[in-house]
Amino acid sequence: MLDGSLFFAPLLAVLLVFQPTPDPVVAGGDVTATASETRIEPTRTQDPEALAHPVITPPVIDGILNEAEWSQAQPLDGFVQRVPTDGAPASEPTEVRVLYDEDAIYVGVWLWDSQPERISEGPAIRDSRLDDSDAVVLVFDTYHDGQNGFVFGTNPSGIEYDGQVTNEGRGGGAAGGGFNLNWDGSWDVATSRDEHGWYAEFRIPFSTLRYASADEAVWGLNVMRRLRRLNEESFWAPISRQYSLYRVSQAGVLRGLTPPAGRQATVSPYVLQSAQRNFAAGDLDYGYPTEFGGDAKVQLSQSLTLDLTVNTDFAQVEADDQQVNLSRFSLFFPEKRPFFLENSGYFQVGTGGSELFFSRRIGIDQGQPVPIRGGGRLSGRTGGFNVGLLHIQTGLDGPAAEGEAHGDAFSVARVARELPNRSQVGGFVAERRGRGLDGDWNRTYAVDGQVGLGESLTLSSFAARTDTPGLEGRDHALHVNALYTSRAYRAMATYREVAGDFNPEVGFLSRRDYRTGSVFGMHYIRPEGISWLREIRPHFSYNTFRSLETGFEQSARLHLDSHFEFSSGAHFEPAFNWVREGLVNPFEIVEGVVVEPGTYDGWEAAWRFNTDLSAPFSMQARLDAGHFLSGNRRAVSGEVSYRHGSVATLGLRLDHNEVELAGGDFDVTLAALRAGYFFTPRISLQSLVQYATQQDMWSANLRFGWQQTAGTGLFIVYNDARGIQTLDGPLYRSLIIKYSRQFELFRG
Repeated sequence: MLDGSLFFAPLLAVLLVFQPTPDPVVAGGDVTATASETRIEPTRTQDPEALAHPVITPPVIDGILNEAEWSQAQPLDGFVQRVPTDGAPASEPTEVRVLYDEDAIYVGVWLWDSQPERISEGPAIRDSRLDDSDAVVLVFDTYHDGQNGFVFGTNPSGIEYDGQVTNEGRGGGAAGGGFNLNWDGSWDVATSRDEHGWYAEFRIPFSTLRYASADEAVWGLNVMRRLRRLNEESFWAPISRQYSLYRVSQAGVLRGLTPPAGRQATVSPYVLQSAQRNFAAGDLDYGYPTEFGGDAKVQLSQSLTLDLTVNTDFAQVEADDQQVNLSRFSLFFPEKRPFFLENSGYFQVGTGGSELFFSRRIGIDQGQPVPIRGGGRLSGRTGGFNVGLLHIQTGLDGPAAEGEAHGDAFSVARVARELPNRSQVGGFVAERRGRGLDGDWNRTYAVDGQVGLGESLTLSSFAARTDTPGLEGRDHALHVNALYTSRAYRAMATYREVAGDFNPEVGFLSRRDYRTGSVFGMHYIRPEGISWLREIRPHFSYNTFRSLETGFEQSARLHLDSHFEFSSGAHFEPAFNWVREGLVNPFEIVEGVVVEPGTYDGWEAAWRFNTDLSAPFSMQARLDAGHFLSGNRRAVSGEVSYRHGSVATLGLRLDHNEVELAGGDFDVTLAALRAGYFFTPRISLQSLVQYATQQDMWSANLRFGWQQTAGTGLFIVYNDARGIQTLDGPLYRSLIIKYSRQFELFRG
């Protein structure tokens, strides 16, 4: 039983502090320093425009912007805050200039700072989070469609940060929703610092981008600067507070480019030598296999790319973070393999535990790798349509031995037409076909659409069905969603149903046989006159899952919460949930502990907080206590992190659950130690050691990487797994050395 005074007293104290204060005085266009609620509406009668300047001699990419060519380009300045005071001028001046030649775009950024000693560098590792350091980020909407874009960014350490925006960043798909951080392009950046601030110099080859052919291109462009000590974001083209850089429909315009119409092909072969032994599978000795393979990329046009892969290997990819699972549903592990992440937005249909395409179904079976023989992907835009075609074959060559999988052939096709104002319509087909058995196949068919109504309201939906031999029942899925976003409010309503025989074997389902309805509402409050408090976000949500066949309520949850965001970036969430779980069949939650059929409901507290994550020492944690199934649960989890400038990071994560149920009591513990040392932005040593009682094992992953362009380079990876109790002794051990390099086959 929860002690109400224990949990409500701190919340009441916080609310008493945040009493309304008088409106700040605004005069002459200025705003008081603490009036974060007051905004200055930026004057924007049309999108701001930039002009790219052609050059014959390109600048040297060294972060020192001293070439004469930079002075000839039009300066882009007048940056405007998005937060903390939307519409106000940026606290520190920023200037951007754009050059180009026949091969690449060059962007120079002057980030002046009156307190250069307080510049926050951030870890020197590719694609490191830019939220917790100073940063500059560019987005190019190369089709000027207001929905998609390529992102390039860096911090004062000079890292490469890149990704792809689809659907203006909306969605919750398998590759990270509407922003794919794991896309790695071929480009260069360098930074420098002096007593006036820091500077960034980008070179982005046209061959890295995809765009429509035109004699003179018109692209969308925006630039965001993060000044971390003030937790401030400012933009060249002003962005409404409720959106982010991914809102490419609010970007400015870049003119003057004459991008080439040529084609290009590159190949990235690899060689891999390993020593490995699978103790759990009964290997008597170590094996020393040598493998060869690689990828090829053929630019069929400026907007359409063919990717080919042979004997694909992902030894260099970081290990999965272990998760605690105390539910009766499948866990979702994100995709990390580069080949499947590039252009993944072209294949995405579904969200919220109903992904119609989930690439981890390919080459991974119950957490274990399955050899990928080869395949290809055609993706891009042609004839006004977004097109994604994928075919991959897995399994070993030749007849399968006893106990070995025959392998599968996976095919996916997705076509979508983008329409004005965030709207689109599309179709999707996916198939898995077993290579060894007749009648071993599965198909998924779907149509989907989205309609934008004004700036704030978006409606989206999909309808799908599957075809599986032996499953003749109801095999459909339906999803409808409405999202409203404004400066002061955010609201969403969703209806989804998934029939019991809906079986997308190239997708991901957390559960079947249900209909669910959910509502969500949030209000943004920005207190005036309180400099240390940035925003309060009271909100609620409710969802229910009921069986399609019987109407029995499987799950329900009412969530009441209010986020408190502080000016430093610290965060506090005192949440309370009413939860219900209905079981038709007994559920063995851990070995020897069974939850009997029935309906169980009650209240729980679920508090979250974090300190300033940009500080050298930081902490984030969650506390859960209260009702759980037929009893109670107390859980504490969190992570303590240390960052030594740009060169080293250390993090310790703990997740401990104490559960008392009618069928028995048990504890579950997960601990992880993550460390990294970054010699340069491209040379790093990283490790992840994990201890998981639920999986009954501890594991270690040590990775040395000397990266070159587009994720190629030298990688040395050591893996070790060992049982704790029932799984006693060593389980798996390997040492892998992999080298890959990109070569240009032709350009024309």
